[in-house]
Amino acid sequence: MRTRHFDQLPKAYAAYPKVIQGLIKKGGSKEKTLPQVEYVVDRLEIDAEHLHKYQKICNFPTNNEVPAMYLAVLAQSLQMHMMTSEPFPFVLLGLVHIRNQIKQYRTIQATEALQLSCKFGELKPHDKGVQFDFIISAKSGDELVFEGLTTYLSRQKVTEKPSENSKAEKKPDYQLKQTWRLAENTGRRYAMISGDFNLIHIHALTAKAFGFNNAIAHGMWSKARALADLAPLPASYSADVWFKLPMKLPSQVELLTAEQEQSTDFLVQNVKNKKPHLSGELTKLV
Repeated sequence: MRTRHFDQLPKAYAAYPKVIQGLIKKGGSKEKTLPQVEYVVDRLEIDAEHLHKYQKICNFPTNNEVPAMYLAVLAQSLQMHMMTSEPFPFVLLGLVHIRNQIKQYRTIQATEALQLSCKFGELKPHDKGVQFDFIISAKSGDELVFEGLTTYLSRQKVTEKPSENSKAEKKPDYQLKQTWRLAENTGRRYAMISGDFNLIHIHALTAKAFGFNNAIAHGMWSKARALADLAPLPASYSADVWFKLPMKLPSQVELLTAEQEQSTDFLVQNVKNKKPHLSGELTKLV
């Protein structure tokens, strides 16, 4: 595997001209294989002011503790550059973010210098196309403090669907935790901080070009907001989320939880029609 090193985190917006260029050229390589490459920021220093802006918009406490989701968001910049600088086989704006998993092994302080890395996982069949992962990790010195997995779906014509798990899922006994009133400009405000300016999140006019009548909230924002409302979070935990239906802006949604001894199931759904936007599980690690 080839490794590309950076002395600082590349800016996500620098990759957008290549995204547009890929659309013009119809994007993607013909061979459906993922590049064997890893991008590494050798010394990532947390910008305290930027961290505090992120904490505020996601409803985390404003302090010098780095939420694990913040590292996952920073890693998205590496992902953008990996998909635009390498022979990536899919059109970026056609990708659907379907799942995000994070593991924090201890509390991370903003004063720590970290090594942040990202690489491609394997292509896997999906009933609506093909999916793949970005594998993320962060180290403080030689200590692994964070791991993440971000899963995307590329919609493709499927001739043979993957075998389904016939095991019935038991529905958690959810209870109402919080109600969120989402403003129309939520996506634009979050984009200014996260660097994710995907047009479906910015405005209803730009979202219509992709089949949406409204702008929709960022999935990574909605997951972070849910975790913030589950505070105080353990010092060591995992959080696994499946993204369901788009969360329109503006709208009103509710966070439901079902608590067990070592874990909490949670669900974010629309207040009016009860359709799910995301479901997840927060688990305390031993």
